Amino acid sequence: MRARPLAATLAGLLLTASCQLLAADATPMADDPVVEARMVTISEELRCLVCQNESLAASRAELANDLREEVRKLIRDGKSDAEIRDYLVARYGDFVLYRPPVKPTTWLLWFGPFALLAGGAIGLVAYLRRRAGRIAPAELSAEQRAAARALLADAAPQRPKNHQ
Repeated sequence: MRARPLAATLAGLLLTASCQLLAADATPMADDPVVEARMVTISEELRCLVCQNESLAASRAELANDLREEVRKLIRDGKSDAEIRDYLVARYGDFVLYRPPVKPTTWLLWFGPFALLAGGAIGLVAYLRRRAGRIAPAELSAEQRAAARALLADAAPQRPKNHQ
């Protein structure tokens, strides 16, 4: 009977220890909630350079933490949102933006998927046309025609009479 209370105590201790370990992963907040709100707004528009498919705000990468701290510092220094984005673009390129501007260096990024889709559709149509031209209609022999006529003749009385 003593094994159950011991197991429950151990389970409780493990649960408490795991909660304390997870608490260490919390992202540091700025002292000023206004700075933190601006940092979150700005970092949601920026791409994590390590993860590449997550925003800077959502990423847990160490570099993302460093960049969020850099954004907080720039906010405290009185920089505007546009100045902060310009600073990060100058440092890391347009790739850091989730919505890079449309300019000659990003045309492939913006219009490439549509060009691939159009090219694929044109290729598919061309392939199907060539393929249709190669397939000759099946020629029936005299025996096959006679068998088909016999099948149709047998099926004729079974058709409904209301069709004219």
